[in-house]
Amino acid sequence: MRDYDVCGLGNAIVDIFLELDESEFGSLGFERGTMRLMEADEQHALLSQFAQRNEELRLVSGGSVANSIIGLSQLGGRAAFIGCVGDDRYGLHYAEEFNALKINIGNPVIYGETTGTCLALITPDAERTMRTCLAVSSHLAARHIDQKRIANSTWLFIEGYVFANPATGQHAIREAIQAAKASGTKIALTCSDAFVPEVFGDAFHEALGQSDLLFCNAPESLAVTKASSSEAAFDALKTLVPNCIVTDGPHGAFVRFHGEETHVPAFACHPKDLTGAGDMFAGAFLYGITHGYSPALAARGANFLCMNVITQVGARLQQDAKSLWDEALEDRRANDVGG
Repeated sequence: MRDYDVCGLGNAIVDIFLELDESEFGSLGFERGTMRLMEADEQHALLSQFAQRNEELRLVSGGSVANSIIGLSQLGGRAAFIGCVGDDRYGLHYAEEFNALKINIGNPVIYGETTGTCLALITPDAERTMRTCLAVSSHLAARHIDQKRIANSTWLFIEGYVFANPATGQHAIREAIQAAKASGTKIALTCSDAFVPEVFGDAFHEALGQSDLLFCNAPESLAVTKASSSEAAFDALKTLVPNCIVTDGPHGAFVRFHGEETHVPAFACHPKDLTGAGDMFAGAFLYGITHGYSPALAARGANFLCMNVITQVGARLQQDAKSLWDEALEDRRANDVGG
């Protein structure tokens, strides 16, 4: 038995959440629902502007794959993570929080550097508008890959955003894949955003060709396959990767895993913040398949946790994850559907 169910590889980002009313958001002049990368000085000025509010900024350690790893850990899975943070207040918060979560992150602190941050502005319509400064998280390189932790994991989970750093990140991914292949560790990959396969397609498809499982949402599936619908993309993906998940928001998820194909409905809800839905799905699904659950049950549990995470603010589930998981699966078994 290996030490970890999953070792994540991704950008280590501290999420900073602020709920704004329409007037406050309008005064910023930002396009709603966008994610824009910021330089360190721009991000500092923006954070300083909000620091004048009479409230404590809410800090939550994350990043796309990091959120998935945290979700898996909340369910009781054993996890590791590879990423880089600086030695500032945000980086030290990140390291302390992951240690408290019992996630092995090795020695991620790089002295004299600035930690990556993502300011997530939440408006009353549940939309999130993000301003992200990658800072030292984008320095993740081949030299940071811990082959031992990868070898001691059942799965390696790679974040698509890391492809956006050709000079360093793409080399880190190749090194991690090589380590996984050498140790028999299975490889899961997430698109993270449609622009990743669109802009960094060669490197992405190189990694996809060596992967065992792909997570993507409907727009990302179209970007990967050039298909015209999520259903057609799901079908086309069988020629590119042995197993895949295509999530489609309120329309549920298409699942292909170990030869089993199924569609798992979503749970209806009134979302408050869409942050982290796909991240939670991936982490929960990986938990399920590493703990003896069928793909259909794993996807059902993942969908239920997604529903719960988008009805709160932030990507970190604030309720007891395992209780929610059990609730979803007990209901499924009671109805004797696909168990």
